[in-house]
Amino acid sequence: MKSNIIASLLAGGALAFTTGEAAAQNPPPPDHPSVTVHGQTFTPRTILSRNMGTREDQETQFPPHKIIGNIYYVGTRTLSSFLIVTPQGNILMDSTYERNVPVIKKSVEDLGFKFSDIKILLGNHAHGDHMEGDAAVKQLTGAQVVSMAEDVPALKAMKPGGKEHPIDRVIHDGDTVNLGGVTLTAHLTAGHTHGCTSWTTTAQEGGKTYNVLLGCSLRAPANVTPDIAAEFDRSFKVVRTLPCDVQLGDHGAQYNMQEKYAKLKAGAPNPFISPKTCFDEADVEEAMYHALVDEQKAAKR
Repeated sequence: MKSNIIASLLAGGALAFTTGEAAAQNPPPPDHPSVTVHGQTFTPRTILSRNMGTREDQETQFPPHKIIGNIYYVGTRTLSSFLIVTPQGNILMDSTYERNVPVIKKSVEDLGFKFSDIKILLGNHAHGDHMEGDAAVKQLTGAQVVSMAEDVPALKAMKPGGKEHPIDRVIHDGDTVNLGGVTLTAHLTAGHTHGCTSWTTTAQEGGKTYNVLLGCSLRAPANVTPDIAAEFDRSFKVVRTLPCDVQLGDHGAQYNMQEKYAKLKAGAPNPFISPKTCFDEADVEEAMYHALVDEQKAAKR
């Protein structure tokens, strides 16, 4: 039965691409304004391109690897998916596109874990490139699907191949998810979507405890409406209050995943432990957000 599900996911890739990608990329953003942050220049278009890469990048397995403690990367080159291992079963964060579920499954198994041991499925935000595969993961594992209340309407409208989007538990800002001695706290950091959720937890390495921030995208849309502006104004403040030694994101580029992965070496310092750069991505996105708002105001004059 499960092999049939995987085969159908692979066969339905074209449909998943069409329905899932629309939420993330249509219409394409303009190539202005530009901002320079930490020595790099960005436009809305280059940020999106950096995050998404090509379709091949979105679908191709990135070498699965241990990030820190019990937290592992099991996503593609550009779409993040994280496995959090506990003695009572595992937690998966972000199913990405439905067509990628077999890729994530392979990564989990390449690390020596069982996909069927996933007991809880979490997400960062209700866009197809992050949560479209929830129904498929639910079918394969029976995992409890947990969603932020403000994203429930968008998730219910996400029906790849006509599948209903499963939601087993609705959470709110500050709620926790617990399994096998691991606690993740949900923080509403809205703007990119109304229920954009950044998660915090801890991990142990070398006898020390580190704060891990699994951040939600802070990328603003081309048109910043008053309600979205209010969300972002709150979220940028909230993010900078979150404890962070290890910053992760729903796209690897948000935390320089590939560069850090290349530095992984036995006996060397863990490159993912970098408190000084925890809010670099927030700096970029906040600068762009303000530039977009200023450009909108100038256009109305």
